Amino acid sequence: MIRHVLLIKFKQEASTVDIATLMSNFIAVKDKITGIDTVEWGENSSPEQKNKGYTHCVVMTFIDDAARDFYLPHPDHEILKAQLGPILEDIIVLDYAL
Repeated sequence: MIRHVLLIKFKQEASTVDIATLMSNFIAVKDKITGIDTVEWGENSSPEQKNKGYTHCVVMTFIDDAARDFYLPHPDHEILKAQLGPILEDIIVLDYAL
């Protein structure tokens, strides 16, 4: 299993509707691409205030390296990236094996 973690900082002008639509599309991609085990997302609620402006997190779990590697160039992933691009200020991507 491979965990794929995205920490997202949106532009100030990103609307709540844009963010909600994007997050819904991240959840829906699980049913479109083989090898995705789970997709979760959430908004920062930590009282520690150490998020450095990153407000949202997407966590995807792939069944193996091959599934993650299949997802990365997949057309449905490209659609997500295109939706994210205009409202994205910064992103951190981290993968690790379970």
